[in-house]
Amino acid sequence: MPLQADHLVDRRRLKRRLAAWRLVTVVAIVAVVVVALERVGVFGRDYVARLDIEGIITEDLERDEALAAIADDRRAKALIVRINSPGGTVVGGESLYQRLRLVSEAKPVVAVMGEVATSAGYLIALGTDHIIGQQGTITGSIGVILQTANITGLLDSLGIKTEAIRSAPLKARPNPLEEMSPEVREAVERVVQDMYAMFVGIVQERRDLSEAEVRDVSDGRIFTGRQAIENGLIDGIGSEIDARAWLAEVHGIDRGLAIRELKDDGTALWVRQRVASIFGKSLLSETLRLDGLVSVWHPQAHT
Repeated sequence: MPLQADHLVDRRRLKRRLAAWRLVTVVAIVAVVVVALERVGVFGRDYVARLDIEGIITEDLERDEALAAIADDRRAKALIVRINSPGGTVVGGESLYQRLRLVSEAKPVVAVMGEVATSAGYLIALGTDHIIGQQGTITGSIGVILQTANITGLLDSLGIKTEAIRSAPLKARPNPLEEMSPEVREAVERVVQDMYAMFVGIVQERRDLSEAEVRDVSDGRIFTGRQAIENGLIDGIGSEIDARAWLAEVHGIDRGLAIRELKDDGTALWVRQRVASIFGKSLLSETLRLDGLVSVWHPQAHT
C-alpha cells in the first residue's frame, strides 16, 4: 500500500509538471504570435518613427534591419530622419540612402538637418521625400575623397628602405610607403570620379536640377541652409515641428501621433565610435590615418 500511494503521488507531480510546461509553451506561442502581429501593425497605436544620424556614417546592419521593420510596420505612418553628420564612407552613405528610398516606397520620409549635413550626410538626405534645414545648417560638400600619405621622405631620413612584391603594378596602390606614380594617380582618380559621378547623378535626379545647375552646386563647396534652399538643394527652412506640419498638410498624418525612436545596437555604436576616433583626427596637419574612399567634410573629434 505505501508503495502504491507513493506511485500515485509521483504521477500527480508529473501531471502537474507537464501541465505547467504546457501552459508555458502556450504562453510562449501566444507571445510570439502577438509580437509578429504587432510587427505587421495588427495591434498597437499608430506612431511616427524617428532615426537620428550623428557623427561619421558607416555601414550598419542593425540600422538597416530596423529601417526594414519600419517599412513593414503599418503602425509607423512616417519616418523623420534627423541628420547631424559631416559625412562618412561612400558605401555607408549609399547603403543608408538606398534603405531610405525603400522606406519611402511604403510611407513618407522627411529629413531634418541639424548643425551639419554634408557629403554623405547630404547624400542620405536625398533619400527622403522632403528636406528641411535650419538657416545656419552647413550642408553640401558634394564630392568624394580618397586620402593617403607619402612618408618616403621620412623613411629616407631614418635610413629605412621598403620593398614590395606584388602580382601587378597597381596592386595595393596608393601606398604611403611608395611614391605615387602617374599610373597609380590616374587609376585612383578614375575611382574617385566614378563615385563622384554616382553622387552627382543622385543629386540631379532627386533634386530635379539641370546639368548646369547641378554642376554649380557639386564642386565640393559648402552651403548654409539659406543658400541651399536658393540653390534647390533643400525644400524648406525649419525644424522637426515644420517636418510634422509637412507630414500633416501633404500626407494627412496626425501631428499628435507619438514619436518612436529607432535605437541602435550597442555593437554598431561601438564600431562607429571607433571609426569616428580615426576620422576625427584625419586632418592633414594632425595625422594621416585616413585611407579609403569617403564622402566627408572636415570631421572633428569631440572632446
